[in-house]
Amino acid sequence: MFQNLSFTLSQGTALVVTGANGIGKSSLLRTLAGLVALAGGTIRFDGGEDDSPAHEHAHYFGHQDSVKPALSVLENLEFWQSFTAPTAATGFTGELRKPMEALELLGIGHTAHLPAAYLSAGQKRRLSLSRLLVTSRPIWLMDEPTSALDKNSEALLLSLMNGHLETGGLIITATHTELVLAKIQTLHLEAAQPAEQVLEEDFL
Repeated sequence: MFQNLSFTLSQGTALVVTGANGIGKSSLLRTLAGLVALAGGTIRFDGGEDDSPAHEHAHYFGHQDSVKPALSVLENLEFWQSFTAPTAATGFTGELRKPMEALELLGIGHTAHLPAAYLSAGQKRRLSLSRLLVTSRPIWLMDEPTSALDKNSEALLLSLMNGHLETGGLIITATHTELVLAKIQTLHLEAAQPAEQVLEEDFL
């Protein structure tokens, strides 16, 4: 549960969320993605071309790869593109890529017709990343995005993230890894002090 948590993010900016394990970084991202209901407060996305909630303008890239093992790599990506609708926002010029083009860009085009079950952990991670490119949405919510990626794949990921920022997109990411991004804000989550401790310190 979060209390007194507030932030504003402008176009072309990444918010890097830090804090100890279990502090709530993933829970924050899931709440922003609409997967966890708000107990109070509001989440507002200004600039959308309709009145839809913020999470409908977002891609969520979490710990799970969300890959259907019986489908081919290309079929997985084609399904995702057909399942998610693109959204627009004022000042956002994100590029929409074809599924095969996205796979080639992520370096796994050669696996397109293989069952996704045959992919390595790193290849499944890159397949999940390719979903961000085939449906254009201005908000990327990313939970430990560099997990299971090698150095070359990390460099490619950073290039894609910076490219998204350059088109006016927003990124909110929870990570323990230093990310070299063009424009960064930070949000450090800390556990609240027990009420007894706060009262005691007030009288010192």
